[in-house]
Amino acid sequence: MYQREYEEAALCVLRSGWYVLGKEVEQFEREFAAYIGRKYCVGLNSGLDALIMSVRALGIGAGDEVIVQANTYIATVIGITENGATPVFVEPDEYFNMDAQRIEAAVTDRTKAILVTHLYGQASNMGKIMAVAQKHGIAVIEDCAQSHGACFDGKMTGTFGISGCFSFYPTKNLGAFGDAGAVVTDDEAFADMVRMMRNYGSRVRYYHEIEGLNSRLDELQASLLRVKLSHLDELNKERKALADCYNSGINNSKILKPQVQKGADSIYHQYVIRCRERDALLKYLAKNDIQTLIHYPVPPHLAQCYRYLGAKKGDYPIAEQYADEVLSLPIYTGMTAEEQAYVIEKINAF
Repeated sequence: MYQREYEEAALCVLRSGWYVLGKEVEQFEREFAAYIGRKYCVGLNSGLDALIMSVRALGIGAGDEVIVQANTYIATVIGITENGATPVFVEPDEYFNMDAQRIEAAVTDRTKAILVTHLYGQASNMGKIMAVAQKHGIAVIEDCAQSHGACFDGKMTGTFGISGCFSFYPTKNLGAFGDAGAVVTDDEAFADMVRMMRNYGSRVRYYHEIEGLNSRLDELQASLLRVKLSHLDELNKERKALADCYNSGINNSKILKPQVQKGADSIYHQYVIRCRERDALLKYLAKNDIQTLIHYPVPPHLAQCYRYLGAKKGDYPIAEQYADEVLSLPIYTGMTAEEQAYVIEKINAF
């Protein structure tokens, strides 16, 4: 899809002779900031770097705590621990996002931020989350790696906190042709700090003000992202239509279909069902040539790499239950009515 546009954009960059931090990156940053509704966008190498650098730009480090949901992808938590800070987990709600009602109980005098993930493409309950953050004077960082274009109360994800962190990994709704990411913000000083960090801590070449990283969005990826961004609304609309078809077509008492909370919408980066017999369902669908994935089989607090945090099985039972029950059904641009009907037929027959 859009093959000619992609090829022309790529060829233009190849012919330009400028491949790092050039006009394509600058133009994508302007266009994506305008699309999201923020003043500044800083293009980066990945969504993980966006998380790490957002936490670091707030001066969060050893001895500090950051509240994060217990069922998120591991990258969200790495954004905290790579800075030496401590993740404090909060259970998810019935929509797979952070349960806003549980946040306040997790706040301590060491809490410096809430890192909220808009998981599977659905906007989190940002009204209540921002109210808690403002009451306690703590920052909010949004992990928008799966929510490009999703809204809460008509406002784009990525526009509530100090920063919105985006991944443009190829499978995302707004996906590049390799790794890529960005931070969006309305805070000029914050944006300037992230710009320095992405380029070895330098504003002026070879003059380094802070210890930085090499995390630059390259020109080729920026040019390709500009093409896809121009079509993002129609691509999201297609996913929503596919989700509506699943919602109306799936009719099996063993299957819990995803719900969307009031005030939020979803761009359905994933269409995630729950089933107590999940593993049997996965094998059954595989035998019928239907590929599914588990997002995610191990919650971060039980990951081997975070054993040092001291969490144990049973500490976050809702997140653990979701890990045992969730299954992502096929949903992708170009999925045909016949393909989806086949998936629905097999699920209903399970």
